[in-house]
Amino acid sequence: MSSTESTETTEGADTARAGSVRLDHVTHRYGRGSETFTAVGPVDLTVPAGEFLVLVGASGCGKSTLLRLIAGFERPTQGSVRVSGAEPRPGEAAGVVFQTPRLFPWRTVRGNVDLALRYAGVDRAQWPQRRAELLARVGLEGTGKRRTWEISGGQQQRVAIARALAAENPLLLLDEPFAALDALTRERLQEDVRRVTDRTGRTAVFVTHSADEAVFLGSRIVVLTKSPGTVALDLPITLPRGDVDSEELRESTEFAELRAQVAHAVKAAAAA
Repeated sequence: MSSTESTETTEGADTARAGSVRLDHVTHRYGRGSETFTAVGPVDLTVPAGEFLVLVGASGCGKSTLLRLIAGFERPTQGSVRVSGAEPRPGEAAGVVFQTPRLFPWRTVRGNVDLALRYAGVDRAQWPQRRAELLARVGLEGTGKRRTWEISGGQQQRVAIARALAAENPLLLLDEPFAALDALTRERLQEDVRRVTDRTGRTAVFVTHSADEAVFLGSRIVVLTKSPGTVALDLPITLPRGDVDSEELRESTEFAELRAQVAHAVKAAAAA
């Protein structure tokens, strides 16, 4: 076997692993005829299993469109999207967290998580244990009997994250989930998401406008150009992960340099 064939075989195995994502020559358009609008593309992107990829760019650059394509909510106009080696199917390809929690207000916290467990096909007898594990994972022990309108916005978003984790999909997609929260709550939830994905080994694709958020969360950052979005920068992040002091990390010289690099790239991509 030649070295080229060996490399292709290895890449094929990697992109078929649970939680891996591969976009080949993906372009997506909206509208018809003279009103056709190209939102994103062409984009080629491979996300290995276990990576935390952050998509960052100015408004309208196609970040959320790419996320919807990966989730299987839409199909690309051109090219192909593969999740765990197969075409993504809505509700099966990944757990998804949106900008707003989208909880059912007539259900309790427990009821919202139980509904996700039911859709995930978890045996009902296992719900109490799984629910307790999920709520503990996002720091919401003891809140199960409360109504969603009785908890804060940050806690509601944690319930949304717990619900997305219920199916134990190897891929987690997050579309600006903290955009509407205050700065302190946002930082705390960033720490929660970073910790949860690191400990569970899930692949994550996270959409944001914030260079600071991107550098803190990502093991890799992709900056998109203005519409139609294409890859302007693909940057691996070498900051330490695991049990690190978040405040110390944010105050480090390396963090500041990376944040400045990403911010500059976003501004340049939007102006090009």
